[in-house]
Amino acid sequence: MTWYGDPDLQGVWTNATLTTLERPRHFKTLEVSAEEAESAAKRAAAESFAYDNEYKQGETPRKGRDVGGYNAAWMDPGGELFQLFGKHRTSIIAFPKNGKLPWDRKKADKFFQKMRKDRSKRKDHPELRGVGERCVVGFGSSGGPPMMNVLYNNHYQIVQSPGYVMIMAEMVHDARIIRLGGTHPPEDVTPWLGDSIGHWDGNTLVVETKNFNPQHTFRGGLRHFFAISPKATITERFTRISKDQILYRFYVDDPDIYSQVWAGEMPLRAIDEKIYEYACHEGNYSMANILAGAREEEKRR
Repeated sequence: MTWYGDPDLQGVWTNATLTTLERPRHFKTLEVSAEEAESAAKRAAAESFAYDNEYKQGETPRKGRDVGGYNAAWMDPGGELFQLFGKHRTSIIAFPKNGKLPWDRKKADKFFQKMRKDRSKRKDHPELRGVGERCVVGFGSSGGPPMMNVLYNNHYQIVQSPGYVMIMAEMVHDARIIRLGGTHPPEDVTPWLGDSIGHWDGNTLVVETKNFNPQHTFRGGLRHFFAISPKATITERFTRISKDQILYRFYVDDPDIYSQVWAGEMPLRAIDEKIYEYACHEGNYSMANILAGAREEEKRR
């Protein structure tokens, strides 16, 4: 308990894991044996090694070859399938039971067509570039909700005070301040991470988030791709189930994109590490170069 009587969720936690949002095709069930989990970890390690060899630092790429990004030394997505209640999980999604996103195909197609149309304008102005590229929020929904694991910087710090809970993600230092009690503001007030209000249900912190920003709809993190419309409601539940583990559950109600509510769960594991500053635009020349390149292309037409 905190000094003022609320359940204590404070500390530094990680959701780094090999388990992905959706279930890979080679897994048929939500839970697998320890042997299958170990085999998956070995495959992932081998793939990381192969990637690292292909994109070595300092290597001059062959003509016409993708120069790559950074090598595997910079990545820390997690090396094992996470366990819940002693069982290894193959997907974060627990419902639907097939571990897949329940897209409403017609609505989702309309959403992505609009996104592609908007993307064609992105070379016109820096504020039309994606929010992750602009370092406004972390890519892949690392700041949430829902809070997803990405390729690195999967640490979170939870700090509590009377009436508030703050969750800070290491990735791009997103900070979500959850008000305990109260109501949501009008729909036209749309914070980057949505508006979150919470309450305690016994030892569980229940958080409801609405008013999602229309610029933060697509959540792509290389290992997962999904979308959250501005009209969505996401409910999260944080329950400390042991000294070193929080059970994190979330429910996505978004009829503008999905055919039904979908839900996921994963552990947040306590770590004895610090969160470091993420200087997203440190020495970043990409934005200026992208726009300058677009202007040069326009001159040649």
